[in-house]
Amino acid sequence: MILLHGFPDHALTWSHQIDALSAQGYRVIAPYLKGYPPTEVPPDCFYDKATLVHEIAQFTQMICGQETCHLVGQDWGAIIGYGLLAAYPELFKRAVLMAVPHPEKVGQSILEAKHIHRSFHWWFFQLKDLPEKAILQNDMAFIDYLWAYWTVEGFQDVDHIRSIKAMLSQPGVLKATLGYYRAMFDQDKSNPEHADSRIKMARPIGVPTLALCGAQDLRAELMLDQSQYFTAEYDFQLIDQAGHFLHREQPAAVTDQILAWLKK
Repeated sequence: MILLHGFPDHALTWSHQIDALSAQGYRVIAPYLKGYPPTEVPPDCFYDKATLVHEIAQFTQMICGQETCHLVGQDWGAIIGYGLLAAYPELFKRAVLMAVPHPEKVGQSILEAKHIHRSFHWWFFQLKDLPEKAILQNDMAFIDYLWAYWTVEGFQDVDHIRSIKAMLSQPGVLKATLGYYRAMFDQDKSNPEHADSRIKMARPIGVPTLALCGAQDLRAELMLDQSQYFTAEYDFQLIDQAGHFLHREQPAAVTDQILAWLKK
């Protein structure tokens, strides 16, 4: 089982799930995504979605060999996940994707004012240098703001957020992690070698998939009706009293949903 994290976050975001899933007999692997230490931070490389999908597919083949595996992803882990399931369905048995709608739904939402506001960081991160400076100011208060904005009122995850800040403060990391967003809208930042993957990523998804979203996350309304993008078994569930980081806000409920889906 491969667990993919998002931003601003890192692999230990799955700390509540790893032991519970392992206890059920799964071999659980939660990699740090490209550019997130201790994974290497290459000085010049591509962070477009097709490249990320291709590289995680290679990683999956290396880890799982000839066997299929389960995929769980949240935020960027889910964005990559939709592409993986469409382009490389032969690698995966079942999947759980959280907090981000199918890319077709995302494309529709970026013209709506409330969703532009909800995802303001996508646009802010397109600027040169200023986002890096803003994030580093005042003990990375920007990171605290994102977590507070995207989670239910009163949720606290102080130690985990502190570890995220420590990671992002390392040399080159902000440029790398923001590179994911900058490649979203700039074709010059896309690796031309993965044109075939981009075509495959647009296919319907033939891997049984469960989509989860926090009931208090605005993106939930985008995920209510996306079954048309799946040709295999598909389900969608809301997690009460949770926002964007549902696997940390309501860890037991999310773990139960994952286990129930994978055991079907």
